[in-house]
Amino acid sequence: MRRHRNVKIVATLGPSSSDYDTIRALFEAGADVFRMNMSHGTHDEQRARHALVRQVEKDLDRPIAILADLQGPKLRCGVFAAGAADIEEGQEFRFDLDEAPGEGHRVCLPHPEIFAALEPGSTLLVNDGKLRLKVKECGPDFANCMVEVGGTISDRKGVNVPDVVLPLAALSDKDRADLEFACQLGVDWLALSFVQRPEDVAEARHLAKGRAAVLSKIEKPAAVDAFAEILKASDGIMVARGDLGVELPVHAVPPIQKRLVHDCRRAGKPVIVATQMLESMIESPMPTRAEVSDVANAIYDGADAVMLSAESAAGQYPIEAVSTMNAVAVEVENDDLYREQAEASRVASRSGVNDAIVAAAREIAETTDIKAICCFTQSGTTALLTSRERPRVPIIALTPLRGTARRLCLSWGTNCFVTAGEVERFKAAVVSAARAARSAGFAGETDQIVVTAGVPFNVPGTTNILRVAPCDESMIYAT
Repeated sequence: MRRHRNVKIVATLGPSSSDYDTIRALFEAGADVFRMNMSHGTHDEQRARHALVRQVEKDLDRPIAILADLQGPKLRCGVFAAGAADIEEGQEFRFDLDEAPGEGHRVCLPHPEIFAALEPGSTLLVNDGKLRLKVKECGPDFANCMVEVGGTISDRKGVNVPDVVLPLAALSDKDRADLEFACQLGVDWLALSFVQRPEDVAEARHLAKGRAAVLSKIEKPAAVDAFAEILKASDGIMVARGDLGVELPVHAVPPIQKRLVHDCRRAGKPVIVATQMLESMIESPMPTRAEVSDVANAIYDGADAVMLSAESAAGQYPIEAVSTMNAVAVEVENDDLYREQAEASRVASRSGVNDAIVAAAREIAETTDIKAICCFTQSGTTALLTSRERPRVPIIALTPLRGTARRLCLSWGTNCFVTAGEVERFKAAVVSAARAARSAGFAGETDQIVVTAGVPFNVPGTTNILRVAPCDESMIYAT
């Protein structure tokens, strides 16, 4: 089951991928992480999917990460007397708290938090940005607007407010219940929607209590503005381009994607690029050329992972979509330009022994005939730092903690193995590394590997030793 590429693939589970055979086929086609979208499906349905992934993991003896994607607060308008209304450019339209059915000139917007944040000149977007309105005057219970882009507005359509920070927590009551359910279930990552400020991440981390890593979805302009602080508070990032493209001009999204990926790389934290990557494969067995280029560009940018949403959750060709993404990744990573860009963007500054050890491991591996870098890790930090180096040889992450191994499945280039119990002596660690490298097909008995670890063992953040070792166990014991 060795992967022949380093970028990871996230596949969303749903109606098209809720049975054992399909989930196993998705993993065998290249999926490394399975996403459960908490916006859809009951807890019982999500529990069943989680159990199937864990069964595949057990049967194939490979760690698999599961990501629970929280819905976040949903802002929607009320209902209309006729079910919908047509509004035209230049006309006035009012949002208010009156629960009476809407007409062609007004509708209820049952979110006083929005009115509290609005100012004259603010923009309101309806139905994924298809309708655009500019606030002329507003108060605590109303907003009189001018329609800039008209169309049909119908019952309970989504409303976006792109240019103000809303006084809303990223976690709704539903999200808190879903978060606790997911953590009790045993997911590895929590994706947090509607992040606007680092305090949103802190709340999710407090509720998770270390049971899952927290990944922030960047989908609002406020999150882009506060990205440095949000990144610092998060374990990982998702560039959620769908909502970003609604709340920002679509032409602004590509440079934002590149900048966010670059910043995550410097921080040594995994980043997923998501939304509409192979959208046409929901209904077609073949992607468009533009979609293939989009996936390829995310990989060239240096993303740790690329994600499928409806393509694998509800599409007609889920396995083909994963296979396509895998094939694109293999092709890109075999391109010399990809390697040049990965090395040109490598972080030059070193801030401690950990950084120096992983940098030295990468340099040794690339200047001698080394087949793999094997890192023993308790918390995952050593593997993340090694991943940040983007070495030319495979990374083997060994840990006694299955949770650590699963979380690392999201990080670029990591091949994760769970060791049988904690390692107490460095020579035993080297033997375990050699066995893992041989069993997975990364090296043969006559080959050499680099092994990094921290002494004393099983203490997070203590990477301080490096050895070039043979894969022949008799030679390891002889030295």
